[in-house]
Amino acid sequence: MKLLTPLDHAMLRMESPRTPMHIGALAIFTLPENAPDDFVRSLYEAFSALAYLPFPYDSEIANVPVAAAAYWKKADPDPSYHVRLTALPAPGGEAELGTLVEYLHSRPLDLSRPVWEAHLIEGLSDNRFAFYFKAHHCATDGAAAVETIQSWLSTDPEGLPPTGTPEESPDMGLLEKLTILPKRFTEGTVATAEVLNRVARMTFGSESVIRTAVSTPDSQFNQRLGPHRRVAIENIELATLKKIAKATGSKVNDVMLTIIGGAVRRYLLEQDALPGHSLTASVPIGLTREEATRNAATGIVTPLGTDIADPLERMKVVAAHTRRGKDDIDHLSRTAQDYFALIGLTPLMLAQHTGLAKQLPTLFNFTVSNVVLGKEKLYLLGAELQTLVPISFLVDGYGLNVTLVGYADKVTLGFVGCRDTLPHLQRLADYTRASLAEMLEAVDAAPQEEPPTE
Repeated sequence: MKLLTPLDHAMLRMESPRTPMHIGALAIFTLPENAPDDFVRSLYEAFSALAYLPFPYDSEIANVPVAAAAYWKKADPDPSYHVRLTALPAPGGEAELGTLVEYLHSRPLDLSRPVWEAHLIEGLSDNRFAFYFKAHHCATDGAAAVETIQSWLSTDPEGLPPTGTPEESPDMGLLEKLTILPKRFTEGTVATAEVLNRVARMTFGSESVIRTAVSTPDSQFNQRLGPHRRVAIENIELATLKKIAKATGSKVNDVMLTIIGGAVRRYLLEQDALPGHSLTASVPIGLTREEATRNAATGIVTPLGTDIADPLERMKVVAAHTRRGKDDIDHLSRTAQDYFALIGLTPLMLAQHTGLAKQLPTLFNFTVSNVVLGKEKLYLLGAELQTLVPISFLVDGYGLNVTLVGYADKVTLGFVGCRDTLPHLQRLADYTRASLAEMLEAVDAAPQEEPPTE
């Protein structure tokens, strides 16, 4: 028996018809040399056997009648429902693949079943095929989902994916059901007291996460959402990001936040919709994952410097705020970190269920998250993984999400936007490339520090 943690439970209860709470990933592979015509179909049949499904994909959500709680109950997933084989009209290009994935990502999961789907997609041009996987955020966060996908792959082109036995998740006993609520109440009371004490200190200083959140301006990204999604993709060479980070004494994550800030600045300037005060981003921070959950993240709010034209000055602001925010999180106990995340989710839950997204204060403008797949090339039965595109979720009033995945020698950005409120989402991807070029130019033009003399 494994309970949904309070954070898992929050993600489950935030589900709504217009804002399904699943996350996804699009993996694009190159077929092996001399692959038979039925390679993708054979892969589909092998995956449909469901010989190895790690927790919680082998389970369904069961509710506890005596408490506001839920737990994972061992299930028998129906492979014909959860695994689908789809074909694009050959030769399918990026546009056709994007249209299909936007449609698949807009469809809610059936919460009465194990909360995941897998789609193998053939007919892609240039000797490629794709694999789209989605799972509810109550079951996994982005980092854990990437770990699951990685477990199906191999660093050896001739290697086989690992196999294993799913964990057992037996039903709960009556005593366990009766004691859930008191345990949760006690744990939550202690952790919340610690968080509130720390939050009081987090309000001090110009780089305060709390001050940044409450000073967030309204923007085009913060509107009532429709149920349909758009997806855009951009790739950046990791070596280029490392070059900028080294030249500026910054972290790669801060470089990426600054580049995204530059792209958003140009996107909104083009529409005469750039607020005078800097837009902010919610930046998830991965935490130590406990056995009972695949969700382990909290977050900070940082300005993106969209009110600053100079990219190097913009990055100084970003770096100072992320450094302070991470330090504040590090000073919380592990349980308090979870409850800090829950407190941050409370306004979003209210917006989801009351329809008051526009009446509640905007606490950030959109989310930027980052996960790592690995430096080595990965293969699926000899097919080389070319790209893994992260595709995240949206909540009402927050119509843009940008997620980054580091794989091999590049970073892939997956932009997810509300189809009804964000026109021309692809331009944000294009402007990210332009913002990177602008930053490289600024780094090259900046005076180099003289090495110290002995």
